[in-house]
Amino acid sequence: MRIDIISLFPEFIEAFFSHSIIGRARAAGLLELDVTNPRNFTYDRHHMVDDTIYGGGCGMLMKAAPLYAAVESVRRSVPKRRIILMGPAGQTFDQAKAKELAGYDQLILLCGHYEGVDYRVETDLVDETISIGDYVLTGGEIPAMAVSDAVARMIPGVLAAGSAAGDSFYSQLLEYPQYTKPAVFRHMDVPEVLRNGDHKKIDEWRHAASLARTLTKRPDLLSSAVLSEGDKELLLQLKQEGKL
Repeated sequence: MRIDIISLFPEFIEAFFSHSIIGRARAAGLLELDVTNPRNFTYDRHHMVDDTIYGGGCGMLMKAAPLYAAVESVRRSVPKRRIILMGPAGQTFDQAKAKELAGYDQLILLCGHYEGVDYRVETDLVDETISIGDYVLTGGEIPAMAVSDAVARMIPGVLAAGSAAGDSFYSQLLEYPQYTKPAVFRHMDVPEVLRNGDHKKIDEWRHAASLARTLTKRPDLLSSAVLSEGDKELLLQLKQEGKL
């Protein structure tokens, strides 16, 4: 898979993705990730990528021409490609969207800045706009990195087999609580079931704990989760016991 990010701050993004899991995935050839600066596609003396807003208003707006040129320079001839603008008006990003985007051969992520981008970019150049939440950031770099990181985890081989399937939101449930040594810390014990070596009971405990944690912290997720009859009975029991 290839991810291209269009950003005014390529050094910032490259520094983040040169380390840890994503850095290793790139080194192993599992993921191609590159950052292109739209300033490279300006031809004036000062390499201006922004200009004043028609009709007046505060701040400056990113111009369409450098963004179009940057996208066209990285576009590959692949069966499945998606061009995405990171912006507050888009669909809110979630794990289901990460899994969907992982099915593409190439993602091109555009990072806005200043007061945003010329609206023609949103209506003509990109396939969709994605938001990471109802708040405003200085630019689209942090959202683009968040999307890239979440999508990269879905690529086969990037994580150990089965690792992603246990993540929170992968199955619309929060991940079960996890512990490491020591077994007792400040009078808090690791549950005995996790220390007895019975993997069947451990799996059962983890599934029940995942349901309980979701019920407690994010009950809204349960409406879209696939639940067995046993899960529903356990949730009813937890509610009756007041474990909310």
